[in-house]
Amino acid sequence: MDIVVKGRNVQVPDHYREHVNAKMTRLERYNRKAMRAEVELFHEKNPRQAKNCQRVEITLKGKGAPIRAEACAGDFYAALDAATTKLESRLRRMHDRRKVHYGQHNPTSVAEATAAMADRPVVTGPVGSGSGGAEGRTALLEAPQEAPAQSAEVPGQRMTEEDAYAPGQVVREKEHSAKPMTVDEALYQMELVGHDFYLFADADSGRASVVYRRKGFDYGVIRLADA
Repeated sequence: MDIVVKGRNVQVPDHYREHVNAKMTRLERYNRKAMRAEVELFHEKNPRQAKNCQRVEITLKGKGAPIRAEACAGDFYAALDAATTKLESRLRRMHDRRKVHYGQHNPTSVAEATAAMADRPVVTGPVGSGSGGAEGRTALLEAPQEAPAQSAEVPGQRMTEEDAYAPGQVVREKEHSAKPMTVDEALYQMELVGHDFYLFADADSGRASVVYRRKGFDYGVIRLADA
């Protein structure tokens, strides 16, 4: 599997890349068809997330829909651990679903399969301890407690005026092709990418529809109606 590690205004040292490679290699047993893993690191711009400002996003690409997980923590090692835990949980569900399908049993719906499941607790503290722990390994990855008064640049992070956080902006646009699918298939895809909603073409009605996560483990569906 091709593993790509990149930082958005973050300098990624070699020892962190090696740590990511070891993490991703262990996940290959769940999905042999994954051909590429993209791991992106960036500092959360929202000042309300100052205590958990380091974000890691992981996307597995291969045959079929991409599988995605992300997490925030106080340092990039803890964020990577939390993101890989979420990703492993989704890969396990996908692996179990395939085993049920090939065994010719009736597959469990996504709502039933996830009713008693929740993501593992997110670790927000440093990983490891002592001189060889995360505190010594993340010096190039952690944002400083206070920005230098005389300099606009921070080691390991180059921020521009365009990167400054400003709420209420459209910061990303996406387009994706979609084959018609059932509501249960759309819920399954939503779980794989780790979103709270999923836009799809409903195979039954032919309309653009959205499934979304409600409080607890319930789901909802929104469909467009003719004017």
